[in-house]
Order: sequence, then structure tokens, then C-alpha cells
Amino acid sequence: MEPSVRELLERATARLEAAGVPNAAVDAELLVGHVLGLSRGGVQGKALLGAPLSEEEVLAIDELVSRRASREPLQHIVGRAPFRSLELAVGPGVFVPRPETEQVAQFAIDALRAVATPEPIGVDLGTGSGAIALAMATEVPHARVYAVELSPQAFIWARQNFRSVAAENAQLLLADLAHALPDLDGTVDVVISNPPYIPLGAVPRDPEVRLFDPELALYGGEDGLDVVRRVSETALRLLRPGGTIVLEHGELQAAPIAALLPSHGWSAVAHHRDLSGRDRATTALR
Repeated sequence: MEPSVRELLERATARLEAAGVPNAAVDAELLVGHVLGLSRGGVQGKALLGAPLSEEEVLAIDELVSRRASREPLQHIVGRAPFRSLELAVGPGVFVPRPETEQVAQFAIDALRAVATPEPIGVDLGTGSGAIALAMATEVPHARVYAVELSPQAFIWARQNFRSVAAENAQLLLADLAHALPDLDGTVDVVISNPPYIPLGAVPRDPEVRLFDPELALYGGEDGLDVVRRVSETALRLLRPGGTIVLEHGELQAAPIAALLPSHGWSAVAHHRDLSGRDRATTALR
């Protein structure tokens, strides 16, 4: 006799907890829901009713739970990642957008909204899945947004997301951010980047990051700031006077970035903490 939804949820949760997966019960519900085509609420309802499962459903769920127990990211398994109001396609080769980046994106969105022109311009350098750029484009629909990505593997996912979101005011480019968008020099209002910022000698704590996120999206040279320096230089070229740069970074990098940006000529450098109280973003003015 096949287990009920409730029994399988309990079994899946126990396996994920034993593997050290955070929020194991939530992930179990999401994996079961992915197979059954249900939301978490729908899965919970089925569990309360003691609904049965077919043999094929049990096998499919067990396979996904095994993948998650190996610490493969949940988003890779289900092929989707939420970001603000968006649902994005993600998978191997692209950095999975994180909840803390949603808060960082807000700084760029607010800065774009504050621009007193009919069509402010925003640029996302190193867009990955396209998350930040598409959030800016959909939440500030009168803006013009450009997204730049260097990795062909990540670009495939970004292109898929640009097509599905269909934001007509957003444009995606495969290019090196150091030389991108010369036609926009001196005209951009907001530049944002979530660059690779992990120092080469540091090992990410989470297996999901360490084993599955692409190295190009993680490591930023010896001190972690190599790409931050390039972003700073490109943003100085792109932004108009008074324009805003928004940088996401690691919790221990606020001080070195506070020293770096003024040396490049930035003013009004400010640091911002995430919801857990960690330094997460720095903003500055051209």
C-alpha cells in the first residue's frame, strides 16, 4: 500500500532534516507540490485529508527528495525561483537569486522612481537570471532598463526570463561589463550590481552555493573586490552627475568598499543592512 500525502511528507521531512537541509518541512511540501501540481496550501490540504498517492507519484517525489538531500538547490529541482513579484526560470549555470537581494533591488527601484525625467535609465551589471533588471523594469515601467551578462550559461536563463516576463522597456546584452553600453556613457541614472564578491580563499558555508552555484558568479579575486572595482569604473563612465550606484556585497566588505569608492571619486557613500542585521549593500552618488 502506498503512503498517504501526510505520511510521505513526514518521511521526506525526516530525510531532509537528516541531511541538514534548512526549512526541511517547507522544502518537502514544495517538492510534493511540484510533483502533484499543487501549492503548499494544496499539499497541506491533501495531507489533512489523508489523500492517497499513486506509485508513480511516490517514486517521483522520492527522486526529488533524494536530489534535495544531496543539497542540490530546491530552485534547480523545481526550475523556478521567486524574486519580488516575479517567478524566474533558473538551473545549472546561473546564480539563484536570494531573498536578501530583493531588498538590495529596492534601493535601485527607489532611486529610479525618484528621477525627475520621463524615462529614467537603469543598468544591471552582471544580471545573472535577470532578476534585478526585470524587477526594475516591471516596477518602474516608465524607465528604460539594460541588463548585461558575461556568462553564456547564465545568459540562456536570463534570455528565457526576459521572454517570459516580456518587459518591453528592458534590454538584455551578452557582454563584458567593463566595456558594455558605451552609447549610454554619461546618461544613466542608476547602476546596480550584485557582483561576485567572495574572496578566492573563502569557502561558502552552504553546500547549495559551494557545490552548485557557478564559480564565475561567486568569486571576486584575492580580496573579493576585483569585480566591484570594475563595476565602480563602469558605473562612473555610464552615470550622469548625481547618478546612483547600488552594490550588493558580503557582510564584512562594507569597510573596504567605503575606502574604495571615495578613492574612485564617489560621494555620499552609505551602507545598508539586510533584515538579519548584516551589512549587505552600499550606495553612492556620482
